[in-house]
Amino acid sequence: MPQSSAPPEPAFVATYWTLAGNVVPLGAPELEASPHDFIERVETAAALGYRGLGLIHSDLQRAVSRHGAATMRALLETHELDLEVEFLVGWLEDGAAAAGAEQVFSDLLNAADQIGARRIKVGPDMQARAWPLEHMCERFARLCERASAVGAGVVIEPMPWSNITELDTARALIEGAGAPNGGLLIDIWHMARGGVPYEAVAALPPGIIHHVELDDADAEIRGSLLEDTLNHRRFCGAGALDVPAFIQALDRQGYRGPYGIEIISERERQRPFKNVARDAISSARDQFVLARGSFSEN
Repeated sequence: MPQSSAPPEPAFVATYWTLAGNVVPLGAPELEASPHDFIERVETAAALGYRGLGLIHSDLQRAVSRHGAATMRALLETHELDLEVEFLVGWLEDGAAAAGAEQVFSDLLNAADQIGARRIKVGPDMQARAWPLEHMCERFARLCERASAVGAGVVIEPMPWSNITELDTARALIEGAGAPNGGLLIDIWHMARGGVPYEAVAALPPGIIHHVELDDADAEIRGSLLEDTLNHRRFCGAGALDVPAFIQALDRQGYRGPYGIEIISERERQRPFKNVARDAISSARDQFVLARGSFSEN
């Protein structure tokens, strides 16, 4: 029989929020960290077919305190799961904000070194302050250099309320930094809410996208952009976004890396986290079948 031309099923990653359960995004550390034990979440992710999972800084610190880095690393290796850690902000600043960012980044680097985290997620300036491109490139290159020393990559996520809302600036940052382990994180929600057409994603040069995240959204923004993103995301295919078209744009761009599934939803946080994780990967798979028709066996 002829070989299928469709790419194989991607490696799906359960982002932190998809597995976290009933937490308070951006709340105090004890409220933002998951009430579910790290071991239970790892076992759940592996059983459902995920190839990786994520931890946010507050939850990472709690898990390390409870289990130790060596135990966490061994558990991930046993279940053949990659780890991503998040979320660094303040890295463009100086003074007190820079000191806080440095502490978080040091903890994320330790996770890469001791636990084996392969991807560190960072954000732009969340207050949308203008920074010279040269300054942003220099700072991002420095993050990448330090991450490279512990075998990790760094991905930056354009966001519609930040100082990096569109792909021209994002591309200029990555190319200006010139770090092989630094790339873009493209989230369908941020592209849609930022008015970035999928064709602009497809037109990005090969190799610049290092990670992608999927979810869905209502046609209209509910509350502020921040409220919408933290409380009202939907499972893939349950909202108004054209998820198959987004996947097809990434196929044309040449992206073949993992796909995180990021469900941040007030409604879903009230449900058992294992059910949310199950529905998240099932709905994402459905969208890939719609986009590609089938998966290859390779």
